[in-house]
Amino acid sequence: MESSRPKIKIENLVKIYGKHPEQALKLFRQGGNRDEILQATGHVLGVADVTLSIGEGELFVIMGLSGSGKSTLVRCLNRLIEPTSGHIYIDDEDVARVDLKRLREIRRTKISMVFQRFGLFPHKSVLENTEYGLKMRGMDPDQRRQMALDTLEVVGLRKWANYAPSALSGGMQQRVGLARALATEAPILLMDEAFSALDPLIRRGMQDELIRLQQDLHRTVVFISHDIQEALKIGDRVAIMKDGYLVQVGTPEEIVTNPVDDYIAAFTQDVNRAQVLKTGSIARKTVPFILGKGSVQGALEDMRTHQREQMYVVDRHGSPVGLLTLDNLETAVSEGTDDIKAVMETDFPTVETATSLEEIFHLAQIGVPIAVVGTSGKFKGVIEQADIFASIGRLTQDDLGREPVPAASTGGRVAV
Repeated sequence: MESSRPKIKIENLVKIYGKHPEQALKLFRQGGNRDEILQATGHVLGVADVTLSIGEGELFVIMGLSGSGKSTLVRCLNRLIEPTSGHIYIDDEDVARVDLKRLREIRRTKISMVFQRFGLFPHKSVLENTEYGLKMRGMDPDQRRQMALDTLEVVGLRKWANYAPSALSGGMQQRVGLARALATEAPILLMDEAFSALDPLIRRGMQDELIRLQQDLHRTVVFISHDIQEALKIGDRVAIMKDGYLVQVGTPEEIVTNPVDDYIAAFTQDVNRAQVLKTGSIARKTVPFILGKGSVQGALEDMRTHQREQMYVVDRHGSPVGLLTLDNLETAVSEGTDDIKAVMETDFPTVETATSLEEIFHLAQIGVPIAVVGTSGKFKGVIEQADIFASIGRLTQDDLGREPVPAASTGGRVAV
C-alpha cells in the first residue's frame, strides 16, 4: 500500500434493488436481513451498511461469491449504480451527493473502469480504443494519440496499435481495456472481475502485469474478484463480502491466519500459506552484534550465555554485514585474534520483509539463518527452516505473535 491517506471513504452505504426501496430500507434499519426484506417487500438488499476506507495508492480487493454484493459496491463508487443511502467520499467530496454535471466530470478525470468482458469497440483500432477516454475529455487529437501510444507501450501492445481488437487474443484484448483506463491518468482504477473471463495461464500473467504496473504507477485500485487465490496474490488488503455485508477486511496474511468465522475459514482452507505469509511476519527477533561496539571475546561470551550457535553483525546503520559462528569465535579467541571483520562470514542469505515464504525455500535449505531486512535494509530478525515449516501449518494470529484483527460483529457486519 502506497499511503495510509484515504483516497476513498465509504460510510454506511446501502443499496436496495426495487422500485420503492423506502419500506425495505426501513425494515433493514430495524434489523431485517436480506431474506426477510425480500419476502416482506420483494426488494433485494445488494449492499448492507458498508463502511470502509481505501488508502491512496492501495490495491484493494473486494471479493465474495456470486450475489455477495461486490460488483454492486464497486459500481456505486462511480454511480453506475445509484446508492440507496450512505456516503461515498473521493478526496473528501461526497460523490453520492453531487449533481450529474459534477459526476460526469469526476468520471472523466478521477475514475477509470475496466470491465470483465473488455468492452472494446470492434470497429475501432486498438489505438482508437485506447484513446477513446481522452477523446471524450476533449483532448487535442495529436496529444491524445501520443498518450495512447505511450500507454500501449507500457502494457506491451504498441506494435498492435493499428490492428482491430478481433486480431488479438483474449489476454491482449484485456490489456487494451487496461490501457484505455490507464491512458486517462485517472488516479482511481475500478476493475470489475477484470480477469475472470481469461484462461488460467493468461489470467496469472495479467495478475503479474497488474502488480508490475501498480509498482510503477501507484494508482488507487479497487479490484473485484470471486477468486480467493487472486485476491490474496494481488491485494494490499482484501475485503470479503457475504449477502451484502462486509465479513472481514484485512491484509492477505490477516485473512489467512485469523479468519473471523467459519465462512472465511472455508474460503481460505485450501490456500497455499507459503505464497501468502511474508518473512516479516515470522522473523524471530534476535540481538545482533554491532560492529565497533564490542570485542571477539565479548561476542563469544554473549553467544555462550544465550546458547547461540550463530549471530549476525550489523553496521552503525543497523544493516547486516556479517555472520558470526560459535566455532569461528572460539578459534579466534584461542589464536588471540580480536578483529571481528576477520572472523565474521560475509556470504549469508538476506531477504526483505515483504518476501513470501515460498520464495525462500531454497535459502532455508542452506542451513544458515536467513537475515530479514526492512525496505531500508535494517536488520529485523532471522528465519530458519523450522520457522517456515511451523508457520505454514499455523492457523491463528496468536501463533504468529501478532494482535488479532477486528472480528465481525453480529449480523455479518465487520468493524473496519
